[in-house]
Amino acid sequence: MAVILSLETSTPICSIALHRSGGLIGEKSLDVPGAHSEKLMGMIDDLLKEHRLSISDIDAIAISEGPGSYTGLRIGTSVAKGLAFAKGVPLIAISTLAALAFGASSMMQGKGAIVAMLDARRMEVYRQVFDADLSPIFKLDSEIIDAGSYSELLRSGKLYFVGDAVKKVSEVITHPNAVFLEVQISAEYIGSLAFEKFERGEFADLAYFVPNYLKEFKALQSKKNPLLI
Repeated sequence: MAVILSLETSTPICSIALHRSGGLIGEKSLDVPGAHSEKLMGMIDDLLKEHRLSISDIDAIAISEGPGSYTGLRIGTSVAKGLAFAKGVPLIAISTLAALAFGASSMMQGKGAIVAMLDARRMEVYRQVFDADLSPIFKLDSEIIDAGSYSELLRSGKLYFVGDAVKKVSEVITHPNAVFLEVQISAEYIGSLAFEKFERGEFADLAYFVPNYLKEFKALQSKKNPLLI
């Protein structure tokens, strides 16, 4: 009866969930500025108390490994690794886009491929394409979306788009086989996939695990003259 605590911090939504042997016990989500750095530990404590559990009851910690927000992923990973190390439990890393595709699979009307995507500013997205069985078709990558994107897949049948980039993508891709689903990433999906890895003993290296940022983080430089006050 493995109990897994899952953290999802790849987007502005801060999400946590508890699963027991793959079944959802409870979850919490918060979409407010600063939630990852200011609220995450309190959310974990509250969720455990609500279900009469303590951190000592946790058998594994699951983390959304990215891609996504550099800051969000860094905070989530730090908390997950800290808890796993302190309690001596394994860390399980789940692809953010695989979790998105998993969440979309229950909403599909008929067969089709899934494009899981996260907003990467302007018309760029982080994306991965999965078949109906959730096996990857295209590797994880970033892409600039235009009207011709995925034209071959769209000619072959329905193509389901999911994630926080679907609104802007739906304004560009207008093919009748394009279906845009309102599914946001959630720790609930992370935990469901994490139990499968737990049973197979597929754990991340606690000492060396880092999130998949996909792109190197670049700090923006101020345009102000540093000599002027």
